[in-house]
Amino acid sequence: MRQGEAGISMQRSVLTDIVRHHAAKTPDAIALVFEERETSFAALDRHASQVANGLIAAGLHPGDRVAYLGKNSDLYFEYWLGAAKAGIVLVPINWRLAPPEVAYILGDCEPRMVLADPEFLDRLDTDAGYKPMSTSDFATWRDAQDATDPAREAGYDDAVLQLYTSGTTGNPKGALLSNRSLLALRQDTPVDRMPAWNRWTAKDVALIAMPIFHISGSGWGMWSLQHGGKGIVVREFDPHQVLDLLTRYRITKIMMVPTAMKIVCDHPDAAGTDFSFLQTICYGGSAIPLDLMRQAIAVFGCGFAQMYGMTETAGTIVGLPPEDHDPDGNARMRGIGVPLPGVEVRIVGEDGIELPRGAVGEIATRSTANMIAYYNRPDATAETVDSDGWLRTGDAGYMDEDGYLYLADRIKDMIITGGENVYPAEVENALYSHPDVADVAVIGVSDPKWGEAVKAIVVPVEGRTPDPAALIAWARERIAAYKAPKTIAFRETLPRNPSGKILRRLLRDEYR
Repeated sequence: MRQGEAGISMQRSVLTDIVRHHAAKTPDAIALVFEERETSFAALDRHASQVANGLIAAGLHPGDRVAYLGKNSDLYFEYWLGAAKAGIVLVPINWRLAPPEVAYILGDCEPRMVLADPEFLDRLDTDAGYKPMSTSDFATWRDAQDATDPAREAGYDDAVLQLYTSGTTGNPKGALLSNRSLLALRQDTPVDRMPAWNRWTAKDVALIAMPIFHISGSGWGMWSLQHGGKGIVVREFDPHQVLDLLTRYRITKIMMVPTAMKIVCDHPDAAGTDFSFLQTICYGGSAIPLDLMRQAIAVFGCGFAQMYGMTETAGTIVGLPPEDHDPDGNARMRGIGVPLPGVEVRIVGEDGIELPRGAVGEIATRSTANMIAYYNRPDATAETVDSDGWLRTGDAGYMDEDGYLYLADRIKDMIITGGENVYPAEVENALYSHPDVADVAVIGVSDPKWGEAVKAIVVPVEGRTPDPAALIAWARERIAAYKAPKTIAFRETLPRNPSGKILRRLLRDEYR
C-alpha cells in the first residue's frame, strides 16, 4: 500500500490507526498542546485506549453514541479517539445553543454518556437515560481504566462522528461522517497531486481555534494528527491569545473566518509582529473583502487560501489557492476556487441535469468525503444525495471555462454571521411566538465586523408598538444568541409573491 508523507500506510487507515502509528514511530512527539498541557502521541494513544475501555466497562456497544458539550480542549480529541477505538460514534454539540436546542439534539442522538464542561452541566437532564460527566472529572475517570488497546474500532465506512447542521425550516439534522469521509481524500491523493497550500507534514504546527462542534474545528484538528503535526488547541478564539500562541509556538497553519482575521489584523501588536514562520492562512465561512485581504497580506505576509465545504462533505472540497489572491483584486477572487483532487463538482438545474459552463444552478458534489447519511432521516438523505452519490449543497453558483466555481446566491437564504450559519426560518419562528408580532421576515445585512448580521423586519400586531430590545431578548431566550437579530425594523406589510412566499431578495435590496 502507498506510503503517505508521514510514513504511515495511509490507504484504508482509520482514525485510530493514525494515532497508533505515530505513537509507535514518534512516541515522544507532541500531538496536542492545551493551556500549557502537552500530550505526546504515545500518551494520546494510551489515553484513547483508557477512554475506550472505560466506555466498554460502562456497558456501551459499537454503534452507540456519546456526546460532548464543551469548548475546545485536548480532552475532546482523547474522548473522540477513545470512542472510535470502542466503535462508538461521537456527537459534539454546539455549546452556544439555547437549552431547548441542546435538549433536541440529545433527544435525537440518544447518547449513553455526555461529557460536558462544568458550566454546561445544568443543561443536561439527569433523568434522560445518559450518564453525565464533567470534564473536571474526566482525567480521574480515564486514568482508572485499563490502558490495553481494545482494537474494537468501527470499519472504514462506518460512522465515527455525528455533526448536527443548522435547521433550515425544521430541526437540525445529524450528518454521519465515516472514517472514509474524514480521511479518504488525503489517503487516496498522492502528495504531488495535492495543492501545495493543502499539504501537511509532521513539521507543521496548527492552531486549532475554530469550534470543535464544527467540521472546521474537528476536521482541522484531525488533519494535524493525521500527519503527525502538533496541534495547539485554543479553548475560545481570543485575538490577544492567538497572537501570543502564533509567535510562541511558531505556528505554520491556521484556519479562521474573515471576521476573526480582521480582529487579529486590527490588534495593535499585530503590525509589529514577525510572522515569517507562518506558511498558510486558510479561511472560510464567507468571502474576504479586498480591503481586508490587502491588510492581511501586509500584516502576515504568508499565503492565503479560501476553503469551501460543508458538514455533509466533511469540510473542504473546493479551494482558492494563494496564487489567485491578488492585493489589487482579480476576477477569481470573487469565486471559491477549484475542486480538490478526488472531488467532482457540477452545476445542476432543478431536474438534476448538469448545466453548461456559466449557467447558474445548484452546486452538486461527489467524492469519498460525502457523508453516509443524515441520522434517522432517510427522506432528508434522499433529498440531498441521489442514487449516484451526488450531494446537492443548497448553494447556487456557476463554473467558468477554467473550472473555477463562483457562488451566485444561497438557495436556502442562509445567513453567515461570524462564520456561523443562520437560517431565517428558525429566527422567524422564534419571533412569531411574541404576542406583538403579526408577521416577520429575517435577512442578512452587511456588517463590517461579522460579515453579515441578522436583521428582522417585523409587522406589529395592530395597535401594538413592540420594543426592539424586548423582541431581541425574546429571541435570545429561544435560540442561540448569535442567531438572534442584531437589529429590528418595522413596516406595515411584507413583500410577497402570488403564492404568499416572502420576497427576501427585495428586502435585502432595500435594507442593504
